[in-house]
Amino acid sequence: MKAETRLFAILVPFFVLMTVIYAYFTDLGEWVGIVGIALTAALCAFVAFYLWLTARKLDLRPEDNLHGEIAEQSGDYGFFSPHSWWPLWLGMSAAVLFLGVAVGWWLFIIAAPFAAVAVVGWTFEYFRGENAV
Repeated sequence: MKAETRLFAILVPFFVLMTVIYAYFTDLGEWVGIVGIALTAALCAFVAFYLWLTARKLDLRPEDNLHGEIAEQSGDYGFFSPHSWWPLWLGMSAAVLFLGVAVGWWLFIIAAPFAAVAVVGWTFEYFRGENAV
């Protein structure tokens, strides 16, 4: 987690500097951008702090070891269904959901039940039917 912590820690002064530059060039007249960039710096600081705290409690990961081997990273990454159609339906309904936010809320309201059914279907795919575990 050292690399991730450093990445977010480096972003904090960058966004603080960008906030100052943005405020200077807009003559403090455009507060939405100033506050938005400042909040981005704060969010990066929160993430860096969280990753730093978490890294202190955990052992080093193989990718944190400079002399680590590729074989150290081997192992299970989880179970991924080889034949599931639910991600397709969830992706299509999510696309229509986001389109509904841009086009009109009526489209969002129509797509929301389809997205909910897709999330529930994908979550409980292996709890019912012939694939039940």
